[in-house]
Amino acid sequence: MTQSPPKHLRVADLSTQKPTPFGLDPDAQARAAIAEALGIVEIRKLRFAGKVAPLGDHDWRLDGQLGATVVQNCVVTLDPVTTRLDEQVARTYVADFIEPEGAEVEMPEDDSVEPIPDAIDLMAVMTEALSLALPAFPRSGEVELGEAIFSASGVTPMSDEEAKPFAGLGALRDQLAKKPE
Repeated sequence: MTQSPPKHLRVADLSTQKPTPFGLDPDAQARAAIAEALGIVEIRKLRFAGKVAPLGDHDWRLDGQLGATVVQNCVVTLDPVTTRLDEQVARTYVADFIEPEGAEVEMPEDDSVEPIPDAIDLMAVMTEALSLALPAFPRSGEVELGEAIFSASGVTPMSDEEAKPFAGLGALRDQLAKKPE
């Protein structure tokens, strides 16, 4: 029986001299559970591989490659849409991470920086990266979005062009330019 690769890397067990490689290739049951959690139809293929390397004296850097083939419903027709994803994944785990406090907090420039955990949950990193890479509005190839115009009975519908706030100003400018002084 082969040993499955670890899904968690204990930071205390990582080599401080060289990178620690990792590779996850979830089976069909795990892919189905991830698909259900993300609210998508199916994950046909999923692979996450890379390394965790020491960064200075106390910090760590995770660099990985996420590859996936996912099936989502088209937002227009609900037909299945298959998408191939290939994403670079990077996380920096720092010892002196300061958790922002307050009711309103500004997003940091580098959103890949996190505090060092006791163990790096590779499945969680993979699932988060996959969820961020998914197309927000998948559409099948045959779908073309046309213009739909609705109005109450007896009312002339307004087009997108007429609804533009400065469309009337352009017409007024043209009229004023034609008037003799």
